[in-house]
Amino acid sequence: STRNCPCKMSQLLPKNPLASPVSEGMNSRIDSLDNMSMDNFWLEVENIKQSTEAEQEECSLADVKTQEEGEAEAEWLQDAGLSNLLGDHASENDNIVLLSTLTKTQAAAVQRRLDTYSRSRRRRNKHPVRDVRDIFGVVTSEETAAEKEVPSKDQLWHNLRTSSVQRNNQDYSCTLRSTGKEEAFNMDVAYSEQAAVLLKGSFLPESRRLKDGNALTKFKIPKGRLGVTRIGDLSPQDMKKIPTLALIELTALCDILGFELKRNKAAKLKTTEKRLFGVPLNTLLENDQKLLPNTKVPLLLQSLLSCLEKRGLETEGILRVSGSQTRIKSLEQKLERDFYTGLFRWDDVHQNDVSGLLKRFIRELPAPLLTAEYLPAFAAVQNIPDLKQRLQALNLLILILPEPNRNTLKALLEFLSKVVARENNNKMNLWNVSTVMAPNLFMHKGLPNKIPEGKEKQLAEGAADVVRMMIHYQDLLWTVSSFLVAQVRKLNESSSKRYQFCDKRIKNLLRKIHADKDKVEKSQAEPSKIVKAHASLLLKDSLEVHLNNATRVADVLKQFQKNLCQNGWNIVNTVNLLKCNNSVDCTNLLLYEVGGNIGEHCLDPDTYLLDLYHINPHAEWIIKQNPSYPRVF
Repeated sequence: STRNCPCKMSQLLPKNPLASPVSEGMNSRIDSLDNMSMDNFWLEVENIKQSTEAEQEECSLADVKTQEEGEAEAEWLQDAGLSNLLGDHASENDNIVLLSTLTKTQAAAVQRRLDTYSRSRRRRNKHPVRDVRDIFGVVTSEETAAEKEVPSKDQLWHNLRTSSVQRNNQDYSCTLRSTGKEEAFNMDVAYSEQAAVLLKGSFLPESRRLKDGNALTKFKIPKGRLGVTRIGDLSPQDMKKIPTLALIELTALCDILGFELKRNKAAKLKTTEKRLFGVPLNTLLENDQKLLPNTKVPLLLQSLLSCLEKRGLETEGILRVSGSQTRIKSLEQKLERDFYTGLFRWDDVHQNDVSGLLKRFIRELPAPLLTAEYLPAFAAVQNIPDLKQRLQALNLLILILPEPNRNTLKALLEFLSKVVARENNNKMNLWNVSTVMAPNLFMHKGLPNKIPEGKEKQLAEGAADVVRMMIHYQDLLWTVSSFLVAQVRKLNESSSKRYQFCDKRIKNLLRKIHADKDKVEKSQAEPSKIVKAHASLLLKDSLEVHLNNATRVADVLKQFQKNLCQNGWNIVNTVNLLKCNNSVDCTNLLLYEVGGNIGEHCLDPDTYLLDLYHINPHAEWIIKQNPSYPRVF
């Protein structure tokens, strides 16, 4: 028999024998989970089955089928911003702008998908796809022969290792980790480039799987001269470029690790007459924004989480102990009727019923919160043997998520962290919370969820472990890597340039691309600089800033604070700017980089401004007040 459990959890399969250490590492990790109770997981599965048995006809998402070769590559190229390569009238300039920003490993990943797509089209005897060589001219027979020759894994590793070592002397070797030890999590160099540095077969299986969150490896992002960028620090127009770049990087990372990244095809959603449950996130937010502009997380979810935070965090077994299914269904109907009128009384609802409504809201979404396309990839992160590389893959997957899904997931994970923090009272540690929430995130009534007999335990534990990582490492996962920010800058710089195409081919371009470097090129001839920081919303005057190699954003904000208090500047807006003793609250101020090769970038207080000036000399610097609402929302 088969068991109803997370769907398609093994979509990332080893492509060749070189990936065998991965499966060995996976088995050793799963063996270490034997003593960890999965009772909560299976109890939650049974609760889900009982609550949905009578509602199967309401399934709102058609079965999702795995894509065939060629079809998958075509959709990948489209999602990666390279769809013009598939047509007979390609716009070369658009493709070149993106390709010119890629690292060597990313370019190799793009080339593989182009080659696979071309071969599949020829095999099906369809109209020949436009060969990329046609775009950039005729090549010699020697070049054609070399193009058909696929580099071996050994050659790829050797070439990438050599080129990467020349670019960066840092050590990315995988080592067994000591419990509780803090390690650096490098975001300056592309993850795939870091993985390429590793010697073939150097992956060491990590056998630890612990229930105690405090014993998990601690990672710290080393702050470079340009600081750290969090999700929300970039402008919406720049953030729109991140998912495309993250998809290419994730694919390159999987290629280096020896995995095949397979995605589900998006399915059309059926309409529903409901207003809250079973409604697409985009529709929910559109309706909510009519009532409360700038809403980033559905108001219903915010209300559910707020109610649980006020009265449920101390409740023993919260999330695990199921409420009454009859009451939960009745409450759902009342919410549909009264939520937007403000007549629904949360104080009258039992906390276990509220947690049941929360889980039901997540499960009833027409498409999974982690999206139908990438749910298999999230589930398959468990197959990556090294913890740091699992987190790298998760970081990229979260960046790929649509903004509504990403914001909603973050709000949920922040709440789950608060539940874990009250473990002494509610008896829900990190592993308990993860096993309860995993079925709600990885099972979906609109997706096939049968798995072969004998794999239930391994895949269930893997899904719970992915949830555990998302809860415990959410601050790290909601960071935009410096190498991605550097690529966004290159995209912005290159978009206005015109490229010459004579006697050039994409293949040659891909070979010549080197890794992005978010390193600072210090100018010996210009050790200092005088610039102006504007604060037009606060002051009529500008702040003159003398930059040197030690000037940070925090220093400028302190200088602004000092001048504001001592020099009698004409303040335009003092709302939330002054403390009760009439002193300026510097922590309520932020410095933004605006224009040049970036749209708008909220700067880390530890950013060194002379280094930033050298990278983006045409930007304006603007001081603004910190938004009063939570930035994730």
